[in-house]
Amino acid sequence: MTRAISSFAEVSANYDLALVDLWGCVHNGRAIFPAAEAALCAFRASGGRVVLLTNAPRPRAAVQDRLDEMGLSRNAYDAIATSGDAAQDAMAMGAVGRKVWHLGPDKDDGFFTDLPPHLAGYPPIERVSFDQAEGIVCTGPFDELTETPDDYRGRFLSAKARGLKLLCANPDIVVDYGDTRIYCAGALAQLYDQMGGESLYFGKPHPPIYDLARRQATDFGLRFADDRVIAIGDGIATDIMGGLGEGFDTLFITGGLAAGEFGPDAENPDMGLLKAWTAGQQIHPTFAMGRLR
Repeated sequence: MTRAISSFAEVSANYDLALVDLWGCVHNGRAIFPAAEAALCAFRASGGRVVLLTNAPRPRAAVQDRLDEMGLSRNAYDAIATSGDAAQDAMAMGAVGRKVWHLGPDKDDGFFTDLPPHLAGYPPIERVSFDQAEGIVCTGPFDELTETPDDYRGRFLSAKARGLKLLCANPDIVVDYGDTRIYCAGALAQLYDQMGGESLYFGKPHPPIYDLARRQATDFGLRFADDRVIAIGDGIATDIMGGLGEGFDTLFITGGLAAGEFGPDAENPDMGLLKAWTAGQQIHPTFAMGRLR
């Protein structure tokens, strides 16, 4: 049964490592949540370690640059593991071919250009037109603020007929950008699957990003046992399902994507509503709280 808590500090002494989602937990795409930043800084000050685990379809360096721009203290985390990093590895190995069509906004160009040194030995990936492509690399809609998955049905019918695989660099379905809900690459990949195409996933809740997080933790000198790890996030089907699948305890932030399901006060979820909702999802977090603090 999920236990309601009012602050991460109530349970944080039980953990050496926190895998923390970004969008919806630490920021809303526009601004950092001060209480979340303070909670992570306090956890680290007490000896805990934090890996920010995000489905962003960009390399960790680009994510860190954005967090610096938004003003997140580097005292709040030790390392960053992104879906973009995990998906880059797969792309470089030719998971969807070496000539790919990029479905996504220009801001994600770094996915192709900012490759880590360990991928330097692989043959280059060439971005080509849709008609020339051997596969698709999807980082999101071209226009996140106006487009929906249905805008791509025609293109996906053609891709399916040609047998193209789609590499999904961000399995999130939606995120809230300030007060605006936008579709992510996961929504497009989901539609492609429903239409009979084949999508490959590398972010939460799928194992590759957790393998990457473990390597990141080791690279930064972190040592931990799985029963001393907690996964924190507002995505029940990504952050929480993924954490449970890895055998970790989980902390569900109810005031994020699903805030409207648990009563009018996002800071204080109605536990009766939460119990019924998680039963319907068949996913049961270890802990729950309105906002990370």
